[in-house]
Amino acid sequence: MPWELVVWLLSVALCLALIFQPHWQTRLDAVPWRWYLIGYPITAIRMTLTWRRLCQNTELAVSRRPNHVLLGGDLLVKGSALRPVAPKLGPIRPTRTGLTASIRLHPGQTPLHMLAAAEAFTHAWRVHSVRVTSPVRGRVLVIATARDPLGKPLGGTPAHRPRLLTALVGRTGDGADWVINFRRVPHWLVVGATRSGKSNWLATLVRELSPQHVALVGIDCKGGLELSLFGKRLSALATNRSDAARLLSALLHEAAERMRQCRADGARSIWDLDDAARPVPIVVLVDEVAELYLIDGTRNAKQEAAECSAALLRLGQLGAALGIHLVISAQRFGSELGSGATALRAQLGGRICHCVHDKTSAEMALGDLSPDAVAAAQMITESERGVAVTAVGGRWVRARSVITTPREARECAREHAHRTPPLPLMGPSLTNGGAG
Repeated sequence: MPWELVVWLLSVALCLALIFQPHWQTRLDAVPWRWYLIGYPITAIRMTLTWRRLCQNTELAVSRRPNHVLLGGDLLVKGSALRPVAPKLGPIRPTRTGLTASIRLHPGQTPLHMLAAAEAFTHAWRVHSVRVTSPVRGRVLVIATARDPLGKPLGGTPAHRPRLLTALVGRTGDGADWVINFRRVPHWLVVGATRSGKSNWLATLVRELSPQHVALVGIDCKGGLELSLFGKRLSALATNRSDAARLLSALLHEAAERMRQCRADGARSIWDLDDAARPVPIVVLVDEVAELYLIDGTRNAKQEAAECSAALLRLGQLGAALGIHLVISAQRFGSELGSGATALRAQLGGRICHCVHDKTSAEMALGDLSPDAVAAAQMITESERGVAVTAVGGRWVRARSVITTPREARECAREHAHRTPPLPLMGPSLTNGGAG
């Protein structure tokens, strides 16, 4: 097709320019020139040549003639439709990770027909995956990914310009940056089995938030095994449920103080306050939240569990406007932990599900937010450490987090220890625990 030929020639010119311009040489590795020069033209030609036959085999092509005709007065002759017509395939445009094509549907067809044929498209075009969306009525956009961008672990520190309360934690399945934005989605739930990459994701998040003017508060009831690596950067750290109850109570007092300040200034949230008067945002990191809910039958344990449950729920309900954000990590987080856990889960708008061993765990994380993502989460294997399905609203995507080693975590904590804001309401024992 002429359009594809023009794109191919432009791709050749771009790559030659990158090669022969010395000041652009550093950008050469960032351009997937092999895909633009070889992969994209071959795939585009394959799509064009197989489109009509593929539509016939998947029953997407329709005939513009009836499959029966009336002869004479009462003689009806039936037969096969002649030359069924495939939906019109629009321009095939390349992207960094694959290509896109716009398709015009026949009258009576819906995007569901194309969605059902997505797996057939994947095999016929020999690409990694095909997604189908419908941005405009009567048309669908087919998005093909050439190779799995999550096929190998991601190392190193992501290069980006950080913004307050945003963290670049990895890459999504379509090649885009995986960014956690607490201003947009204030609270997150992270679910995954042991060694699925859940703790690594949490460490990467802390590493990205450490250079920012943010208070990090940790609750790690496994003796601080995970979050103590960032101890020098944490404003407070609780390593058992008793300390966690006191820390959460202090956070509720902090929330009450921020509400009083907002009322006094006529503001609906801390973000409406002047920069000089705005309190520092707080991100509360809870590793293995089930340790806060499980009880051994003693009266003291029941009381502490009830206090922690009520405090987390209260922070989830009020925290977004007050700059207090929750990140809840768990292997399972459902009704077996009590009604408080179920109510808290409803406040966690961001969901991340790593490899799990049963369908119920995936449904706990994704079922009420994006039911279609449950099947995708179940397909994550144990060898794909760090790969997860993340959902916000009704949209979901596969993603993989950057690897953060324990050494990198300790170095990050030492480098940014001077940025740790004091939180007087936490008390000396919790603050000292975080500074270790």
